[in-house]
Amino acid sequence: MTDIELPESDTGDDKVAVDTVDAPTGQQRRGPGGRLYHGETSIDFYGRRWWGFGLSIFLLALSIGSLVISGLNLSLDFEGGVVWSVPSAELSEDDARAVLDEQGLDGENAKITVLVNRDTGLRTVEVQVGEQPDTVRQTVQEAFAEVAGVTNDEVSSTSVSSTWGQSITEKALTALVVFLFLVAAFIAWRLEWRMAMAAIAAMLHDVLLSVGIYSLLGFEVTPATVVAFLTILGFSLYDTIVVFDKVRENQARFTGAKVPYADIMNVSMNQVLMRSLNTSLAAVLPVLSLLVLGSGILGAVTLREFALALLVGMITGSYSSIFIAAPLVAIAKEREPRFRGLRGRHATGKELELMVLGGAPSGRREGRRATQKDLVAAAAASITPQTPEAVLTHTPRPRKKKRRS
Repeated sequence: MTDIELPESDTGDDKVAVDTVDAPTGQQRRGPGGRLYHGETSIDFYGRRWWGFGLSIFLLALSIGSLVISGLNLSLDFEGGVVWSVPSAELSEDDARAVLDEQGLDGENAKITVLVNRDTGLRTVEVQVGEQPDTVRQTVQEAFAEVAGVTNDEVSSTSVSSTWGQSITEKALTALVVFLFLVAAFIAWRLEWRMAMAAIAAMLHDVLLSVGIYSLLGFEVTPATVVAFLTILGFSLYDTIVVFDKVRENQARFTGAKVPYADIMNVSMNQVLMRSLNTSLAAVLPVLSLLVLGSGILGAVTLREFALALLVGMITGSYSSIFIAAPLVAIAKEREPRFRGLRGRHATGKELELMVLGGAPSGRREGRRATQKDLVAAAAASITPQTPEAVLTHTPRPRKKKRRS
């Protein structure tokens, strides 16, 4: 047997040096961070789709359960009622509930909040109950002033009708329905109806999760929160459209090849992964500054509800565009006759990496990285003696007969 000499790598690794070179580009293979930055990852998103679905189902179950059991902590603008603001350094919650009980109101179910001004140190107790007549409101105001040891003018009262909050809720729901209809129509016209349905499902997923988190943590829902909920729909839609646009581009690229739709989706997701992360990070940082600096350090409490809803919505929007919208489109597209016969055969590992880098989407991945095993096979094939039968690739042509003179 003839000995085969293999080229030695400089690193002493069992693979030759050519294994660290990307075939399509001829460039040195980057590390995990470099591949992520340049959109050269090979993550099997489609193969892990049930991980995302399972997490979403679990979170949605928690959200729906909390909404059914606990409901939302609605502010005065939605519930309607009366709020008394009592400036006092000594008035406790029990004292405030006792004042309400003495005036014939339900002090046990009253909503009481203690606010402290960081600059002046002034302590204010806010007491909220349902709608009350003007006479009752005035009587309770005088009772709070007497217990707190302040004048009637120092105790302020605010009354909001429940019809105003109901009007806001109806307008918000109307705006949501119109928005979803217009978005679905545009995506169906610009891309296709399957992508439109997946985008709508992802947006509803984001809103329900955001509302569920507010219910689980007991955050107060204000008109600013509703505005933030409507705002996150636009962000979720933007990130989803970025993914779908790349999917459409790769679908046109693989038109002439028999490629499973899971491969198209995986290639697209890996190519836009860094862009989605950058977009989300650039959007989340200003919101965090509003939440931490504006609300936490500077004491702008009015920014808290808006910034918190935005933060929750942006995180869920980035998650849903990758793990909800894209897999839903892939599952729907696999039912088409063109892709139905290719289900369950999507590329993974090095084959997927080659496609992400622009390689040929075929069973034989030409131009893939050569390993030591490949070189052994190639060298063995080149020195193996061949028989005449092996060399002959066609039937020999018969020799012509010579004419007799």
